[in-house]
Amino acid sequence: MRKIVVLTFMSMDGVMQAPGGPHEDTTGNFTLGGWSVPYFDEFVGQEMGKQMSVPFDLLLGRKTFEIFAAYWPEHTQEGEGINSATKYVVSTTLKEHSWQKTIR
Repeated sequence: MRKIVVLTFMSMDGVMQAPGGPHEDTTGNFTLGGWSVPYFDEFVGQEMGKQMSVPFDLLLGRKTFEIFAAYWPEHTQEGEGINSATKYVVSTTLKEHSWQKTIR
C-alpha cells in the first residue's frame, strides 16, 4: 500500500488554494485568489523544489485537474515532474482528457 502525502497551501482560517492568480477559481464568489504568493520565500521555494524532485503521482479533483491541464502541458521545462506524473482524477463528470498519463 502506498502513502498519500498532502502538499497544500492553507491559510490560518482554513482556505486552501493553489498559488495561482486572483482569478484561478472564483467559485462561490471567492475573491482572494493568489493570496499565498506574497508569502513565498526562499524556504517555500526550496521545499517545493524538494517535493517536486522525487517521482510522484497526483491525486486531483476535477477542478484542480482542469486548472493544471490548462497550464502544465504547455510548460514542460518548469513542470517536468507534474507532466511525467500519473494524474489520478476523482470525477464523475470528466470523461476523457488528452494530457498524458491521466487516469479517471
